[in-house]
Amino acid sequence: MPSGSIYDNLTATFDPYRLVLRGGIHLKMDKSQTPQTLVLVGNIGSEMWGPFSREDTGLPNSLDHWTRQVVEPIAERFGAATYFAFEGPPYHPFQQWVMQAENVFQSPIGSLIHPKYGLWHAYRAALVLDEVLELPIQKSAANPCDSCEDKPCLSTCPISAFTSETYDVPSRVKYLKTSDGEACLTESCAARRACPVGIEFQYNEAQSKHHMGAFFKAQTGK
Repeated sequence: MPSGSIYDNLTATFDPYRLVLRGGIHLKMDKSQTPQTLVLVGNIGSEMWGPFSREDTGLPNSLDHWTRQVVEPIAERFGAATYFAFEGPPYHPFQQWVMQAENVFQSPIGSLIHPKYGLWHAYRAALVLDEVLELPIQKSAANPCDSCEDKPCLSTCPISAFTSETYDVPSRVKYLKTSDGEACLTESCAARRACPVGIEFQYNEAQSKHHMGAFFKAQTGK
């Protein structure tokens, strides 16, 4: 294994795939158990879309398959157990992990918002290593939604599918079946695009279309 910290070595190993480490947490274990560190792996913007698209099989869940193909050999090399955000049931508490590891917050439309990357980021996997790693210090940051007076994410949706308490999935799916919903399918959700935070990290059209297509298929089976 290369010299340097394990965290830095993991960062360098994932870099060719444009996957990034998104912080980590030290797991609270019983005294009889080995100390562990959980490290999160994800993407920011569309940087990982190039490496993925070159390997895309076009088969269902191809992004999940590619993620496994990349992450599992790296985890094995570093002696880490692997958990994926997309696997289950049973589902792993990814949202709890990421909110401990990074400055992310629940947005009014449900997705986790990052003060810099906005809504254009994701968590793909977690590695658990049987040792205590030195982790990057997370500087405190405020929830950008708290200072956003207009809340355009709640008012931009053409069918008002989002409120501060609910998300009307059936109405959204019905809208996506219409010609008016084509822009949301190809350019990503209008509510998501309306958020002013991190717009420079907005997903490219191919990535947006892939994710929206996966959502549509999950809801309709088509």
